[in-house]
Amino acid sequence: MTTQTLDEFEQLLEESFAKSSSVADIVEGTVIKKETEGYLVSVRGAKMEAFLPSKELPEGEELEIGDIREFYVLKEENNDDCMQLSLKRIAYAQAWAQLNDAKIQGDTILAKVVSTVKGGVLVDIADLKGFIPSSQLRTGTPFEGLVDTKIEVKVLEADPKKNKLILSQRQAVAEQRDQVVDNVLSSLEEGQIVSGKVVRITDFGAFVDINGIDGLLPISEISWQRIKQPSDVLTLGDTIEVKIIKIDNELKRISLSLKRMGENPWQQIEGQFEEGQVVKGTVNKVTTFGAFINIFPGVEALLPVAEMSEENVNPFNLFKVGDEVDVLIKKFTPKEHRIALSVKDIQK
Repeated sequence: MTTQTLDEFEQLLEESFAKSSSVADIVEGTVIKKETEGYLVSVRGAKMEAFLPSKELPEGEELEIGDIREFYVLKEENNDDCMQLSLKRIAYAQAWAQLNDAKIQGDTILAKVVSTVKGGVLVDIADLKGFIPSSQLRTGTPFEGLVDTKIEVKVLEADPKKNKLILSQRQAVAEQRDQVVDNVLSSLEEGQIVSGKVVRITDFGAFVDINGIDGLLPISEISWQRIKQPSDVLTLGDTIEVKIIKIDNELKRISLSLKRMGENPWQQIEGQFEEGQVVKGTVNKVTTFGAFINIFPGVEALLPVAEMSEENVNPFNLFKVGDEVDVLIKKFTPKEHRIALSVKDIQK
């Protein structure tokens, strides 16, 4: 083999061993020189010596010439600059590796909520910062009560090169629910009063954690009085007592009621009102067909447009929410939860 051929062979052999390293890779290197601001490290496959800044050493640690260690790649080698290394971030790299394993295996891990931000919450896992989007929160909405609490999450994305860690609490909760739902349902019965925590509020109601599974508290079952939205009455994180009004074992769902924890006001008013009686009420809502008047806490009666005046009128010009008005009870059927009112008949 000629000298030229031998040189070419050695070059090809060297190139076959060469492996470009990327940010967040772990490489093995040998410490070859100490400099003022750090160490020079020989990394196999690198075209030039890599540099380990002193600030990237664990606090109080010193290296000796000839030490062989694993290093975290902070900056890739290019034609102009050498590879930048870190020893301090090895623990981070190990944490990233564990998170990636958790993602692959589908494991549930524990995260500490450190702050709420626009669109979700920030959490801490092994000194790494992760993000849980609002859509992946059990509550659906970030709230201050979550801060400093530890929650179980699933890993959706773990990319150390982009420093991107996306997590899901909802997936972890869903998995837990599947594991405990049958046992929990078998321990409950309709009519039972239970204590639970408000974990999510929507326009149509709220979800309450009952022994690890979420029960639905519809807006119609929150209060006997008309409410615009559940958040007018409930707050995320509240612990409340509710009554179980339905258990669907086939769909594995629980329906709850808060208003039925108190006495039914429609039963309370029996014998207190009668047809032809004039009472004072408060306007709760105005519509094109009439106004809803509260004549007793939790009891709404309808004042139709036709009963407002002898003339054609616009309800919105006569009444507004909060107005107090004298009304005549024209029809009284509390067992059907119906009361019809009149204003024009008062003067007859």
